[in-house]
Amino acid sequence: MTSPAVCSVLHILDGNMKKLLSRDWRGDISPACIDRFVARVWQTLYAESESELKPVMYDSDAEVSYVYITHNNLYLLAITKSNCNAAALLTFLHRLVDIFRHYFKTLEESIRDNFVIIYELLDEVMDNGYPQFTEAKILSEFITVGAHQLIAPKAPMAVTNAVSWRSEGIRYQKNEVFLDVVESLNIVVNAAGQVVNSETFGALRLRAYLSGMPECKLGLNDKIMLHAQNRSTKGKSVELDDIKFHQCVRLARFENDRTISFIPPDGHFDLMNYRISTANVKPLIWIEASVNRPSRSRVEYVVKVRTHFKSRLQATGVEIKLPVSSDATSPEVNTGLGSVAYVPEQEAMLWKIKSVQGGKEIMMRAKFSLPSVSALEDDGPVQKKPPITCKFEIPYYTVSGVQVRYLKVLERSGYQALPWVRYITKSGNYEFRLDHGY
Repeated sequence: MTSPAVCSVLHILDGNMKKLLSRDWRGDISPACIDRFVARVWQTLYAESESELKPVMYDSDAEVSYVYITHNNLYLLAITKSNCNAAALLTFLHRLVDIFRHYFKTLEESIRDNFVIIYELLDEVMDNGYPQFTEAKILSEFITVGAHQLIAPKAPMAVTNAVSWRSEGIRYQKNEVFLDVVESLNIVVNAAGQVVNSETFGALRLRAYLSGMPECKLGLNDKIMLHAQNRSTKGKSVELDDIKFHQCVRLARFENDRTISFIPPDGHFDLMNYRISTANVKPLIWIEASVNRPSRSRVEYVVKVRTHFKSRLQATGVEIKLPVSSDATSPEVNTGLGSVAYVPEQEAMLWKIKSVQGGKEIMMRAKFSLPSVSALEDDGPVQKKPPITCKFEIPYYTVSGVQVRYLKVLERSGYQALPWVRYITKSGNYEFRLDHGY
């Protein structure tokens, strides 16, 4: 049976696996373990089997477990001797990154320059190897980056309160809460024009500017929630998968009747993340590309874009990246909408469209010259081209159909809060793969 997360020692390493700093809480780990971990990682990398690196590794000789994450060029490594909860330790390491990012802009340089403040933070977030307090906003109220005072500031009540993520005495002249429902659509279309991967990742992002200790209740058109409340599920209802809540949400209440009830932190935070499998969905923006070589020294591209959403909506900030031959020169481009730039250092054309309505079809044609030497290499091996990628945002729309049915704010002083709700769908990993003969 696993015990709660017990971290004996924490090491922070740079991209070359050199130790930047470490914190030993329990004194039961040999200093040689860090060298054993580094050797194990390098051995795997040198063998070009990076995929075999796992975030949790057991060293049977030293009888320790290594739990680590990477962030930019840093390794955050926790070592433990106990049969701990590995998922909890991984969560702790990710929360530690969030805390450092809250305090510092560039993480690697900041660790070298601010090790004193970092050691203070490590002593607050962990006690004898047990994670304690990881709310960056509350930590910043009593651990500051500025010069240290002779008398240490008093820790806010939130540290010892049941509501550890919110301070007492917050006051606003105008009480408002802004809720953004943001969905990222991942689409992969193969060279045959078939959708091989399609899923939606969503987040409910709140900006809460509320006085006191408000109680908030949120209702969605969640099919299970509507069943639990004996409401009709005809029409617009969705099934949410892989739901992850902020710690402020009362999980027992949600499991009982699917009500999302919470006391929000002050300011910005993600209330909830979810995933929805969208099998057999048609991409919101469909792209087709054809290539023709009228001669050995010329190549022509024809790109057709169709928008598959309602005409009252608009996709904004559309950017289509089309790979072209590395030796292409002298581009001639014609398009009915937007602008096209040839970016030779990326071996691509960038087609940017400020906005386009739903139900539209637009085309772009481009002609390039090829050096004569390329004609002699036509019979060589065909190199695989990167896919066409697309970026966009569609305001006032969710691809999954998730809707906020209500957002209520109750506070004992009885003030009226103004809730604002906004919907945005944007592209995630959105790509159209190309034929090898492209």
